[in-house]
Amino acid sequence: MKAIKETHFNFPKQTHFYKGKVRDVYTIDNQLLAMVVTDRISAFDVVLPEAIPFKGQVLNQIAAKFLAATQDIVPNWVMAVPDEMVTIGRICEPFKVEMVIRGYLAGHAAREYSAGRRSICGVSLPDGLKENDKLPQPIITPTTKASFGHDEDISKTDILAKGIVSLVDYEKLETFTHALYQRGTEMAAVSGLILVDTKYEFGKVGDTIYLIDEIHTPDSSRYFYADGYANRQENDEPQKQLSKEFVRKWLIENNFQGKDGQVVPEMTNEIVESISERYIELYEQITGERFIKNPSSSISARIEENTKNSISDLLSR
Repeated sequence: MKAIKETHFNFPKQTHFYKGKVRDVYTIDNQLLAMVVTDRISAFDVVLPEAIPFKGQVLNQIAAKFLAATQDIVPNWVMAVPDEMVTIGRICEPFKVEMVIRGYLAGHAAREYSAGRRSICGVSLPDGLKENDKLPQPIITPTTKASFGHDEDISKTDILAKGIVSLVDYEKLETFTHALYQRGTEMAAVSGLILVDTKYEFGKVGDTIYLIDEIHTPDSSRYFYADGYANRQENDEPQKQLSKEFVRKWLIENNFQGKDGQVVPEMTNEIVESISERYIELYEQITGERFIKNPSSSISARIEENTKNSISDLLSR
């Protein structure tokens, strides 16, 4: 199986290039962003040495589906999806916070609660909850959008006090976040899933707020299988998750959590293929659609040609 680990394109009117953990982002004429979702995979803030075939296609197509399904709630940055692994859109000035919303006590929130904390990002939680319980109502627990290092929890009060986001804009972000989570929850239910928690990023052009980046993908969200959820909670059993947690689990079992001195375990062909298969399974479960592998013999050439044609079309409008 072939995979795209990195790209080195030179598109017409290209003005900047940025390499993220899994995305290669090309700025075009200081007007557009052409985002190539590569097959790189990261865990514990480390990019793993082997790329995963079809992972980029899975993430890009899931995001495209959910962005299209939520544009009646808030406009988004997307202008074209010219290739299975590429999205092109408008450049927005990003807000320097990520809007994390949680409907269940899971992950980071569960760890904080277990440590005795009853307030997360300034939001109070009741006593008597256990891990993976449904919260009385969804809560927003923002994080800072760090340029380097880890994002950190921050309260609405601190966001406003530090002038990171204005009150008018922040209240809009809250409204959009709740509405997007509600839509995501409804769409997940159709696929027999529970949208446990997720994050949204927003940007602005002039006075208009846009939804940016990916949404509702297994890399940005946590899902539980709805079937059996109540019984598992009642019996204090772990919930059956749909996320890339299986990758982290494999790494932990092989003594890697991104700490100094630790070495990424060997990613054999069998491991790479199994991760690829799991991502395809995630796609089909989340979208309810069959995943179609593009048979292109040269993925890189296909991406370059499709993206060039789309850039030319968008710039000529």
